[in-house]
Amino acid sequence: MEGEEQTSIWNKETVPKVMKIVSTRLPQRDLISLLLVSPGLHRTLLSSPSLWLAIDLREMNNAGDRLIATVSLPRYQHVKQISLEFARDIDDGHLEILKNKNLSERSLQLVADHYQELESLNLTRCVKMTDSGLEQILIRCSFLRSLNLYALSSFTEETYKKISVLSHLRFLDLCGAQNLSDEGLSCIAKCKNLVSLNLTWCIRVTDVGVIAIAEGCTSLEFLSLFGIVGVTDKCLEALSKFCSNTITTLDVNGCIGIKRRSHDDLLQLFPYLSCFKVHS
Repeated sequence: MEGEEQTSIWNKETVPKVMKIVSTRLPQRDLISLLLVSPGLHRTLLSSPSLWLAIDLREMNNAGDRLIATVSLPRYQHVKQISLEFARDIDDGHLEILKNKNLSERSLQLVADHYQELESLNLTRCVKMTDSGLEQILIRCSFLRSLNLYALSSFTEETYKKISVLSHLRFLDLCGAQNLSDEGLSCIAKCKNLVSLNLTWCIRVTDVGVIAIAEGCTSLEFLSLFGIVGVTDKCLEALSKFCSNTITTLDVNGCIGIKRRSHDDLLQLFPYLSCFKVHS
């Protein structure tokens, strides 16, 4: 009997406690698998809200439908990060559930609550996204700190301008934003908390836009201007004036309009620079 009692205590108390600790180090997909192991473990994992702060649908098939199903689950009511990287079936319909009146009131409320608390969103290569879908995100997700729009070239200038409403934004990846011009970048410069900005291959950007960023985002630590031929030494002078004490990563490779771009030249302008190349 004593042995059975100890086994019972082990199963009911010790195992759940250990799993609760171990689970904090596991990928989300493994956590979901563990929910099926036993009712006790299921209860233990669901009792820890901190385990369910992220939705990871990277490279998954049917990611759009999975997203809609996932955000309706109570355990994700406080989600702060969503990664849809390379989820190519994601389109506006999956994100416009925020405003789709055909959904039940409960579903709409759950989604709205989740998105309002969202801090990180990765839409890398979600190529079916359009202005309408992104604008819904910008309207709802006012607490976003990280927005990854890598390799998405279809958005218009007007939509890029609306990124300026994200006052908490710290990380922004606009690599390949071919429609982004100085006007849109000048609006984004209102995001004064930005520390990381990727403008690789933003081919319409010139000194005017980068100078606006320098003047508005004085805490900038990471900046890539890779491949932008319309920028010159003039924008580096502005960046040095306002961000020389913060920038540690600066990629100006391929910027043929910048003449002073050797390591020594850049270190004179940015003494804390430690990384000169982001893209190969």
